[in-house]
Amino acid sequence: MATRTRRPQRRNQVLSQEQIIEASIELLDAGGESGLTTRALTERLSTGSGAIYYRVGSRDELLDMATETVVTAALAAKPAAGAAAATPEDKIRSVALALFDAIAEHQWLATRLTLQIVRKPFGPVTVGIFERIGRQVGALGVPQVSWFDATSTLVHYILGAVGQNARIDGDTSTVQPSPAEFLGATATAWQDLAPEDYPFMHAIVGQMREHDDREQFLTGIAIVLDGLTRLG
Repeated sequence: MATRTRRPQRRNQVLSQEQIIEASIELLDAGGESGLTTRALTERLSTGSGAIYYRVGSRDELLDMATETVVTAALAAKPAAGAAAATPEDKIRSVALALFDAIAEHQWLATRLTLQIVRKPFGPVTVGIFERIGRQVGALGVPQVSWFDATSTLVHYILGAVGQNARIDGDTSTVQPSPAEFLGATATAWQDLAPEDYPFMHAIVGQMREHDDREQFLTGIAIVLDGLTRLG
């Protein structure tokens, strides 16, 4: 008697949108955008593709929902003790670090977050980030006529800096060097440059080798904020 291969049992209960988004985030974290396929999602949820896309729409819509879920959770994280009395600068740093840490945890997020800002300036992700940062720009005393430019500058810096530190989506390299290995190799390459042609590069080799990405990110925020407080 032939033995039949058992198929995974389908779910009897109705899937919620939240369950689909949660499973999608897990797949994205494991394999980037290329890991979020209809087949992978249906297998993980033991359901058919129709049941999934009835709840969330297209794949692009699902990616937007996953982005919104992660960013909303990051921005809603409870502030540290004493944050109620924090300065506007502190609150801006808090938002910036929330996004920095979210992208460090979810490498696929850098690309999707940038796309959200560009394609959906009216969407909840863009509006949420601009509102959180913009309120503090006003509290810094920046003239209202400069609010948009000042907030945009901060948002662009934050997204550019965190995106640079994330693995580029679509990078097919099978072996990723550790940060220490990457910095060491870069420092060696810079030291091999002719010092008479590249005196600046030689002067900063040690600083580059020992720097911390998170601290460098905060230094950039401080520089931008210092410039904003001088507007008037």
